[in-house]
Amino acid sequence: MFSKKFLSLYKGSETPPTVDLLSITTSAFVHFEHAMESIEHRTLRVNGIDMHIAEKGEGPTILFLHGFPELWYTWRHQLQALAALGYHCVAPDLRGYGNTDAPPSPTSYTCLHVVGDLVALIESLGGEPVYLVAHDWGAMIGWYLCMFRPDKVKAYACMSVPYRPRNPKMKPVETMRAFFGEDYYMCRFQESGVMEAELKSYETAELLKKILTDRKPGPPCLPKSDPFQLKGLNAPLPLPPWLSEEDLKYNVEKFDQTGFTGAFNYYRALDLNWELTAAWSGVQVNVPVIYVVGDEDMVYTTPGLKEYVHGGGFKKDVPLLEEVVVMEGVGHFLNQEKPLESTAIIYDFIKKF
Repeated sequence: MFSKKFLSLYKGSETPPTVDLLSITTSAFVHFEHAMESIEHRTLRVNGIDMHIAEKGEGPTILFLHGFPELWYTWRHQLQALAALGYHCVAPDLRGYGNTDAPPSPTSYTCLHVVGDLVALIESLGGEPVYLVAHDWGAMIGWYLCMFRPDKVKAYACMSVPYRPRNPKMKPVETMRAFFGEDYYMCRFQESGVMEAELKSYETAELLKKILTDRKPGPPCLPKSDPFQLKGLNAPLPLPPWLSEEDLKYNVEKFDQTGFTGAFNYYRALDLNWELTAAWSGVQVNVPVIYVVGDEDMVYTTPGLKEYVHGGGFKKDVPLLEEVVVMEGVGHFLNQEKPLESTAIIYDFIKKF
């Protein structure tokens, strides 16, 4: 279980996990513009695509994987702080996102494709096993990486989305329709072009603000008339304290350039993933893991999730699960909403390995 200092930190105490980490991360967050200039960018050829990565620091590699609808940029705070602590921090735009190639077909977004990208990326960085930190869809891909290539992962700090074992009797999409209905967001993303057309009535900035700040308990549903419930607003949505106009602008510019099809294609490959992973039914994930989630996260508030995480199922499927950390009063995008606390959790965990 957690140490007393961590329990107090996650409940909002000002007690720092370590003085050095507090001073380094605070400095990185305060001097943001200067810090951003020091992040390096390059493009690597991996698994047949060009992948953009952001990186900083020297030392053991930490690989950061973003989720939907995000970019490498979601890890900007962690890159700064953990690089200052002696790590080589690498955050790619996953295939379909940002400055990385976006193959048009959903069949190019299976777990085998994306894990193949990551293994090739790890090899291009020297081939040594990495510390893995991932959130949302990145977390799902992280579980596949740990399952397929545990030799490439020293330890895994997973945020928001826990491991969920394959159900050999039902495909994912039909399962979600049965439990949550046709308007469940993953079901609504299935048909190519449909959600893209519906999003044309929204400004990208308002759409991203809505997704990034939504606190409605799960499961998220998107009615066809106004899927993100933005049409009736009389004024723009306010930005939360943890998201600046500069942050929003960076994301808006990238998604205006690329659109959302690449991001939606991950959801459109869910059933294909199920077909391709039949040989891994019942497998356990044998990598050291910490799982971190906000108690207001739509994933955590989805029916059945808490029972799985806290009732023994998660530990059975992931025997090396070391800790489950629930951050009070925190939503889905916890690495951005609470950068100091989430960075401290990551550092406290990976420094043990």
